[in-house]
Amino acid sequence: MRNVALITGACSGIGLASVDILAASGATAIACDINPPSEATAEKWRSNNIHFISLNVELESAIRSTVNQLADEFAGIDTLVNCAGISGWGGLAEVDMAQWQKVLNINLSGTMLMCKYVLPVMLAQGSGSIINVASIFGLEACDNNVAYNVSKGGVIQLTRSITADYASQGIRCNSVAPGLIETAMTKDIALDPQLHEKFVSWHLQGRAGRAEEVASVIAFLASSAASFVNGQTIAVDGGFSIGRKFAPHPR
Repeated sequence: MRNVALITGACSGIGLASVDILAASGATAIACDINPPSEATAEKWRSNNIHFISLNVELESAIRSTVNQLADEFAGIDTLVNCAGISGWGGLAEVDMAQWQKVLNINLSGTMLMCKYVLPVMLAQGSGSIINVASIFGLEACDNNVAYNVSKGGVIQLTRSITADYASQGIRCNSVAPGLIETAMTKDIALDPQLHEKFVSWHLQGRAGRAEEVASVIAFLASSAASFVNGQTIAVDGGFSIGRKFAPHPR
């Protein structure tokens, strides 16, 4: 079955792993990122017929033109995976407003705009699967992390709202909520051994996750095997959402 899959945040972490697993499953993978892929990744993508498009998800006009171009070139878009995201530490009293806006622009508004412009393409087809990358901190708040918490909570509610509006028209929209995953975005945590140990201790499996472990769930949600899964948020967290209730905060 044809699967044209558009992935944002595709050049690192969960996005990169999602490109690899979707392409391996037979999808036509279109990798979008504001940053170019590494030379090794670019070479691998060329040999596997994976397409790269430079895209800044903060720019609505760029999203609109890119989606329209790709929909024409590939005769539709079957899967959208929204992986583009950034972190943003700080509590509410001291949060910097520029940082607050940047985190929400990329994590929440960028995800919303990708959905907004891909949805008409999917509705015209009568089918489509959207997978949004949220976070366990969209389900459970973490201290000193207000902008990120709010942005990822918004992604989860966006996911539910899309299902409420469009499930009857053949659209599936789900999200994944990763725990601590060892990626470039979490390198600041990894550089602080004490903080890293505390975060890991909140995961009942006793370790951080790998990007490909999240990507495998994304691939499932994109597939026909998940044809009756809609409006759900799947925690990919090694037991974090259970174990954290019994673990101390890292303060």
